Amino acid sequence: MRKKILVVEDDPDQLEVVRFTLKNAGFAVGTATNGIEALKKAQTVSPDLIVLDVMMPELDGFAVCETLRGNPTTASIPVLMLTGLCSHISRLVAYESGATDYVIKPFDADQLVSKVEKLLYQQSEASKTPGKPGARPVAASSK
Repeated sequence: MRKKILVVEDDPDQLEVVRFTLKNAGFAVGTATNGIEALKKAQTVSPDLIVLDVMMPELDGFAVCETLRGNPTTASIPVLMLTGLCSHISRLVAYESGATDYVIKPFDADQLVSKVEKLLYQQSEASKTPGKPGARPVAASSK
């Protein structure tokens, strides 16, 4: 069964590039264009992983991630932040809000697919560990 990825991005061109990249890698891809829509879809679609932009109208990616982590239904979904924010502070805020990993735009398509596959594998392995169903993987480096 194909893994479901929810891509959250407010820029239509960026959204299409990420969607196309992940679809071509064999994933089932759903999309959302803002944080509020993302939270609703995370509940209804139950994605295996979320690729989340930070700078969005209505509700930014940091707030979305914190909300996901605070909800038992979505708390264990890996979140890969994909953003143009490249400062050390932005990265720290992302991890503090609950991001699993962080990729800076512009991104390399192969790197994005590799990170997604790695996070899904880690999630799968963590869910097999007795006493840790759905445990979130430890944040990986961005390289």
